[in-house]
Amino acid sequence: MAAVHDSFGRLPAVFTTPGTSSFTEFLSLAAPELLPGRRPLPPGTAAQVAPHATTIVAISCAGGVVMAGDRRATMGNLIASRDIEKVHPADAYSLVGIAGTAGVGIEMIRLYQVELEHYEKIEGAMLSLDGKANRLATMIRNNLGAALQGLAVIPLFAGFDLDAQDPAVAGRIFSFDVAGGVYEEKGYDAIGSGSLFARSALKKRHRPGMSVDDTVRLAVEALYDAADDDTATGGPDLTRRIYPVVMTATAEGTSRVAEEQCAAITESVVAGRMDNPGG
Repeated sequence: MAAVHDSFGRLPAVFTTPGTSSFTEFLSLAAPELLPGRRPLPPGTAAQVAPHATTIVAISCAGGVVMAGDRRATMGNLIASRDIEKVHPADAYSLVGIAGTAGVGIEMIRLYQVELEHYEKIEGAMLSLDGKANRLATMIRNNLGAALQGLAVIPLFAGFDLDAQDPAVAGRIFSFDVAGGVYEEKGYDAIGSGSLFARSALKKRHRPGMSVDDTVRLAVEALYDAADDDTATGGPDLTRRIYPVVMTATAEGTSRVAEEQCAAITESVVAGRMDNPGG
């Protein structure tokens, strides 16, 4: 964002006046055209010309939460990308994954990361997990105009609640609708075109208090089941060595499951399905 200086070389007042701790609100004053939902779009629908990201799962476990996403993006009946990454850390203790219009979703994640970092720098404290979910809901609501033209983004948000009384059950999951409604989910949730099949797998196999390692494997299995029935969800690509992105949020912070570990888990799941395709 290029700031326009006045004749004395000073920044505009919006840059120097103490204001909101929300970076999104600041951007709406300084350069509203940079916000994803504020850009003018041509009439009609744009859904068929933009790559779409698909299935994300989030599962609570003992000591935190696990989030995983497949790697495929589609454009109509074509595979637009085989290795897109849809799950990212929102901040030190929370995760966000996106389904819907891939470009807008990735841009929204980046803006959301800056939003949380900006708040922490201005206020000197981290937002509560509920506050983080509400900030994300506001960003989705601001994208409603573009969503009605086919460029919808639906995220899944999860994290470790630092304010929880019992760290063993501090993992929390939040889902959203296209209008910015926010809902807390219990145990697990999934979004995207393969979510029906992933959620069905999780319904049968999820147990409260599962270890992080068992939950990581369950997330990979749920994505496998989604890919088995949904053409827009990418299954493990053993030839190209493309595996799901799996991340955890615990008391130690957010971390991504190492590629080697994810590969071993995925290949183990595939080998098991050779003997029992239905899991």
